[in-house]
Amino acid sequence: DVWRSLGQGVGDFEAYRSDVIFLCATYALVGLVIARLALGGNLLPLLFPLASGFAIIGPLAAVGLYEMSRRREQGASVSWINAFDVLKAPAIGQIAVLGLVLIAVFLTWLGAAWLIFDHTLGPNIPTAPGPFLHSVFFTSAGRIMLVAGIAVGFCFALLAMMLSVVAFPLLVDRDIGLDTAIKTSFRAVIENPQPM
Repeated sequence: DVWRSLGQGVGDFEAYRSDVIFLCATYALVGLVIARLALGGNLLPLLFPLASGFAIIGPLAAVGLYEMSRRREQGASVSWINAFDVLKAPAIGQIAVLGLVLIAVFLTWLGAAWLIFDHTLGPNIPTAPGPFLHSVFFTSAGRIMLVAGIAVGFCFALLAMMLSVVAFPLLVDRDIGLDTAIKTSFRAVIENPQPM
């Protein structure tokens, strides 16, 4: 099933390559803007948590791609503008609420990442990238921060995946309750841990 699903995803990409690249480039551009804000706002310690944690809300950004894939599966013509057809979905309210949940998970991750930084390398924040990177990779406190950050970040990523891996595509495809979509998503991950 995993290989078949990946093959279908590649098929979607090949069919609408420029549209998908446009949408993904937009997503990457938003990430670069966030990185610039982090570097310019003395938030250097949050640069990696912002970049890696931005993937927590990735499934929300992918909702338009799910809609394009759904339309293609139905045999309808598709262009990048159809990504916004998800706004007309009967379950758009539930999609928005799940998106807000993922944003809350993302913000909580940033708070946790800041606490990890503050309790290891902080409170003196290096303002230049060179000294900061040296502190991260060549001090015991920096290595503790890396290990703790990766472990805690994994838990946040797992939670985001369990919440959304099936829920968003299900909500795009069907008008069902949010609780049903989330329960289905959790059940899919628990019952299929290896492919998930």
